[in-house]
Amino acid sequence: MVKSVDWLKENLENDSVRIIDCRFDLTNPDNGTDWYKEGHISNSAYFHLENDLSNPISEHGGRHPLPDMEEFVEKLEHIGIGPDTIVIAYDNGEGAFSGRFWWLLNYIGHPYTYILDGGYKEWIKKGYPITKEVSTFSKTTFTPVIQRHMMATYEEVLAQVKAKKQDRILIDSREHKRYTGEIEPIDKKSGHIPGAINIIWTEGLKDGFFLSTSEQKDRFFRLDPNKEYIVYCGSGITATPNYISLKMAGLDKVKLYPGSFSDWISYEENEIETCLPSKSEE
Repeated sequence: MVKSVDWLKENLENDSVRIIDCRFDLTNPDNGTDWYKEGHISNSAYFHLENDLSNPISEHGGRHPLPDMEEFVEKLEHIGIGPDTIVIAYDNGEGAFSGRFWWLLNYIGHPYTYILDGGYKEWIKKGYPITKEVSTFSKTTFTPVIQRHMMATYEEVLAQVKAKKQDRILIDSREHKRYTGEIEPIDKKSGHIPGAINIIWTEGLKDGFFLSTSEQKDRFFRLDPNKEYIVYCGSGITATPNYISLKMAGLDKVKLYPGSFSDWISYEENEIETCLPSKSEE
């Protein structure tokens, strides 16, 4: 699921490798494009989180709806990503933006996709070469095979909230204070989807590197591998490192709820849980 910067350096000129720059700043959406123009890993193409990896916001679907898959595949074909291409995605080491790309490619049936462990920061730290040159690639064809088992729809999440099945667990990947409802810096409502447990996505990485398989297993040792897990966050982006970490730990029944909390609260009738004390307890 990950490749080292050393591996990429050795395979930088390999025609069967495509490199995707996914750097992004949620507080300033233009930063990623500017960073790419200022310097990037050679032979990399830039994919913008909101323009390339998401659809425009609508009434439902959350703050970063999944992109139109036909258009997304066309963009992949345009830069020469075929069924056998080895694809390396990188961000600044957050693992979330490259994770979004990784999840999307696996979702459309492209398993040869990896995250650059440590990201662009590690590449720079090693003193490896960067460029301002924008590469061109020969167009190819790619036929998607949608892996529907990787995604949980809104309807599935709603059914779980109502049924409270013991063999299916919702995992909220956001920081604890957003889960409890103490703070909410982005969305119009605070709290979490009823019944969800909180496992913070950042705990699956250290200094921009994913924890080892054994460390991920230790992290999730309380989770029953026979159960199904649906991960979500605010808008489906930072939940992807948790998705990857769960898979690294050997948990096979994992789904991503792409719309996440921002989609859940777009339905006014949906309940929200908090962990805040009631007025009688204050």
